[in-house]
Amino acid sequence: MEKFIPVVVIKELGETDKILTALKNNNINTAEITFRTACAAEAISYAAKNYPDMVIGAGTVINAKQCEDALAAGATFIVSPGLSADVAKICNERNIPYYPGCVTPTEIMAALELGITTVKFFPANVYGGLKALKALAAPFPQVRFIPTGGVDRSNIDEFLAFDKVAAIGGSFFVKESLDKMEEK
Repeated sequence: MEKFIPVVVIKELGETDKILTALKNNNINTAEITFRTACAAEAISYAAKNYPDMVIGAGTVINAKQCEDALAAGATFIVSPGLSADVAKICNERNIPYYPGCVTPTEIMAALELGITTVKFFPANVYGGLKALKALAAPFPQVRFIPTGGVDRSNIDEFLAFDKVAAIGGSFFVKESLDKMEEK
């Protein structure tokens, strides 16, 4: 797994090239394209075909239909803001990594019961940040976290220094990459 997972919201299919090129130019080869827009599946399909050297996943997947659509489009990992047993089942059957949002001990235990050991911690800033992650890691030493939401350049190094952090998710990677591209 890459250490950085940009959360990519594509409002129009035409934005895909610009955003993915900017990420690649910034040495980021992963994109979590969210299911927040009407063109999400189309953008994932386009990205999977035209950026074969990148790891393209689907984010904000909240139900089985979205999961099926994302996988049919070529997503190679699935991320949800919460835990969906239906999505977990589909991903497990197809050997696709699934990173559900889990912020409480009960949610983490539910994920573990489904065989999931890496979870998204979202929104990290609202649910106690690094201090909460460290507290949750104590009773769940087998779990790794992907903090997303409220992670940025001011605190990213603290999160990355914690050995239970598998990766960092965030939309700020997209903004930074686009800003750098504009400067050139």
